[in-house]
Amino acid sequence: MRGFKTLGAGALAVALVSGVGWAAHASGSQAAAKPNAASAAASVAGYQLVKLPNSNVSNFERRTVFCPPGKIAIGGGAEAQGEDAVLLGSFPTEDGEGWIGIGRDSLRDNVGISVYAICAYR
Repeated sequence: MRGFKTLGAGALAVALVSGVGWAAHASGSQAAAKPNAASAAASVAGYQLVKLPNSNVSNFERRTVFCPPGKIAIGGGAEAQGEDAVLLGSFPTEDGEGWIGIGRDSLRDNVGISVYAICAYR
């Protein structure tokens, strides 16, 4: 039961944007057609994917991408890049207007981090 209570905003946004309906998913129906990404994005008012391209930063340094004014992050994610890179954190900013990524590379003093925010109107 605990897993259901901890469903994050990112998972909800992925479900909304990908067009996966809770009822269709629960019934296991394969007959329901999924809308394409463009129509799914159109169903979320002001949908916009904002990307902070990969850049090397010091280990444990936060990289933050922000939504445009008037929008909030309804989901997001991050990626750690490097030979021994590990993503340590991927979460929204405290004000909900962006997304944060943190990582480290145990073989180097820096790590490549990319961050993405799924933004929509408030």
